[in-house]
Amino acid sequence: MRFPKKRATGSARPFAQLFKVMDLIHEAIVDGVPATKRDMYYKDVTLFKKQNVVDNLVDDLAATFEIDRADLNVRAMSKGLVCGSGLTIHLNSGESVHATDTEGALIPAGEDIETFTVAEDVGWVLIVEKDARQAIFQTLCRVRIASHPALPGRGLIITGKGYPDVATRQLVATLSACLPRRIPLLGLVDGDPYGIDILAVYKYGSRAMAHEVDKLAAPRVKYLGVLASELASYGVDRDALLPITKADEKKALTMLGRPIPAKWRKELSHILHARRKAEIEVLASASAPARRDEQMRREAMRDLDSSPSTSQSMGSGPGWDSSTPPTSQDVETPPESALVRYLVAKIGDYVGRAKARDE
Repeated sequence: MRFPKKRATGSARPFAQLFKVMDLIHEAIVDGVPATKRDMYYKDVTLFKKQNVVDNLVDDLAATFEIDRADLNVRAMSKGLVCGSGLTIHLNSGESVHATDTEGALIPAGEDIETFTVAEDVGWVLIVEKDARQAIFQTLCRVRIASHPALPGRGLIITGKGYPDVATRQLVATLSACLPRRIPLLGLVDGDPYGIDILAVYKYGSRAMAHEVDKLAAPRVKYLGVLASELASYGVDRDALLPITKADEKKALTMLGRPIPAKWRKELSHILHARRKAEIEVLASASAPARRDEQMRREAMRDLDSSPSTSQSMGSGPGWDSSTPPTSQDVETPPESALVRYLVAKIGDYVGRAKARDE
């Protein structure tokens, strides 16, 4: 650390920022009251200007002292969610967090978790990139994908809402280390360079917290999708994909410069060559025309059934009883979205291969 520094904006501010963070950390340790990065930022917004200034300083101090951030009595605000009744998280306070199949539960900070219990019939874990925009995570909860009858066993769905927070990474890393090999951990991210980069944070850890990689990396995480290169087989037209930006291109080239799996490298190369990227939402909306066509067909059938001529002909036909309720063969279920069909096919394939290797 040097003072003064040759900076266009002068060196007094970064020097003051560093010592302010150290002072707040010292206060948290002495008082025994955990501080959050967010609280530290709001203690002096004028000095810090941006939240990431505090984030970077805390991580740099932990790395410099070669200790975990928890040893500084600083924690990040939890934002990750978990869905799936097969998981129960037991807290140090004696309370428990019970996840359900229809709603996400907030993932507690790692320091607050004593242990967790995973049901024996859990067969897979799905890590979803995001919860915002069209709320992919919420959609999967709403359709009960964690207990879908076509999937092998119950599942757990986890989201870090983009780049994951530490609590979410700790949970995924713990599951990676503790679950049997027959249970795959699968990542569902956007088919673009940033989605693959988020998957890399789960699998390999981040550079900012490289000193805690043993606790935060989940090497068993696999890239399930979305793969822009395979969406045509699910009825997604090329025109439905988005053109890549300069930032996407730069991120892809950066990722290709790292030691990443061949599958990831192939997908990044395809994105650069096709100049197109795919978001998860493109699968969620792929079946919208089919649903509209189905709805129009049903309305037409109802209009036909309610017409006088049709009712008389049906009522006079042999074996027709208007009081007989329709059977399951008479009532058609609405088509599932392409996203659900995609997940059923891909998760089933990964679970089958994992079981074969385990045997």
